[in-house]
Amino acid sequence: MKIIQIQADDFFEMLKTHGVSMWDLFKNMVDGEEKQLLFLDKEQNVIAEYRLPKTVEALNADLDTFKNSLRTKVNLD
Repeated sequence: MKIIQIQADDFFEMLKTHGVSMWDLFKNMVDGEEKQLLFLDKEQNVIAEYRLPKTVEALNADLDTFKNSLRTKVNLD
């Protein structure tokens, strides 16, 4: 499995600057190979990680899970 290290601050600033969704970017990275995405802080500590699945279908399932979890945690229902 390929491991990709991402500088979190730069990544989220790029998303904001270009008006791109994180999930849309992830969809573009799907190529049939699982990838471990490690989000790093300025001190190179892992602050979050995500296993990018092999298929867009699996990514969409992750997105649904994420949305449902967030909805539950912030009472959006």
